[in-house]
Amino acid sequence: MKALFFLRHYNDIDHITPIISKWIDAGHTCDVILIGAKRFRNDFRISFLSKLAGVRVAHIRELFPSFQFLKWRLQMLLLTGNLRRLFIGPFIRLLADIYDAKRRAPLWRATAEHILSRSFEHSDKGVVAFDWIERNSVIAVEWVETVVVMAREKGLGTVSLPHGDSPHANQLIRRGEWRVGPDSLFSAAQIFDKLVVPNELCAKRFRPFLKERSIAILGSPRYSEEWLTKLAKLMPLSPLTCLDGRLKIVMFLRKANFTTFWEEVNEVVHMIAAFPEVELAIKPHTRSGWKQSLTKDRTLKQLPNVTIAGDEVHSIHLMNWADICIDLATSVVFEAVRVKKPVLAADYLHAGRSAIAVYMPETELRCRDDVYEKINKFLSQGCHDFYIEKHRQHFLREMLDVSGPEVLPRYVALLEAVAERD
Repeated sequence: MKALFFLRHYNDIDHITPIISKWIDAGHTCDVILIGAKRFRNDFRISFLSKLAGVRVAHIRELFPSFQFLKWRLQMLLLTGNLRRLFIGPFIRLLADIYDAKRRAPLWRATAEHILSRSFEHSDKGVVAFDWIERNSVIAVEWVETVVVMAREKGLGTVSLPHGDSPHANQLIRRGEWRVGPDSLFSAAQIFDKLVVPNELCAKRFRPFLKERSIAILGSPRYSEEWLTKLAKLMPLSPLTCLDGRLKIVMFLRKANFTTFWEEVNEVVHMIAAFPEVELAIKPHTRSGWKQSLTKDRTLKQLPNVTIAGDEVHSIHLMNWADICIDLATSVVFEAVRVKKPVLAADYLHAGRSAIAVYMPETELRCRDDVYEKINKFLSQGCHDFYIEKHRQHFLREMLDVSGPEVLPRYVALLEAVAERD
């Protein structure tokens, strides 16, 4: 069977690469089209996929003539939030009203037809897969819907695959979110034949907008044991060096649009830095991390045992380097839980309630005293036996290994079933 996968950014690459790899292991073929920044061509996981027999990788810019790509990109900018959030936002909205959906449709259909014909010219069965497409996506829902509709016209199945694992257990986590209830942000998922999620925390976002048979809960491809074993062999060499005798800590930050209490984060960083036996690395989010006030603080940059990791340092390198992780509700630390490395869930530093703290209360930091006491204990007693194993196993069952550890075969079976649609 043939599949067509669209990838936008790091999250998609993180979560969908394992599925693509297993799809090829099952004897199928696929095309991978990158529709985000062209630099992702150089990502080590994309390089891995490019070398697999049966995989063809391309950036969308390579598929269209230059003028057609420029028109496609401009239409995207009319509809997505990047420009609308700037001072020219009202002008962009006016342009979108003038150059309306009827005028945009011919280009959407022409580009979709070109892509679909390229991938499925000689295939009578197949599936088209995007990540979770939301109403505020950086890729216009209008174009995705055109691709999906035209794929169905060709007899192809359509699937929305995960780009996250829901590190938050609560809903109101961003600035301007004030009402608990169905969030229309997730309503775009109804355009697909199937929406796939890793766990129930993710599924409940989409349930108000989809019928139950349209949702599949299959576990986490990114943090499946099978993929983590393979990933360890694919990773580039780490640029980080080990410092004997020091307690190495990494703090993972969230995107700028999540409500974070930066003043207290700054206080905690300085408090940790006051322990001379500690080395702290701070990892901004790979998207919009430069917008966060903490990473611009001059006094922080002068601390001798604190570093801010650049984009060239992979989060997995930092997690492997660290003895413990301090988490502001990101899913990157789920791997640390998998391998029993201590994670401190700093829930009092942001507006969220982390899934890690819900399932494993021993991880939660509720105040500055907790931070101090935990660090002091790690320094005096070491980092072993941190988790209550019953809690950790509950987290793995509910969040990562839903229905058992054979996660990736379930994804392949679902894609095969969707590709068989009449």
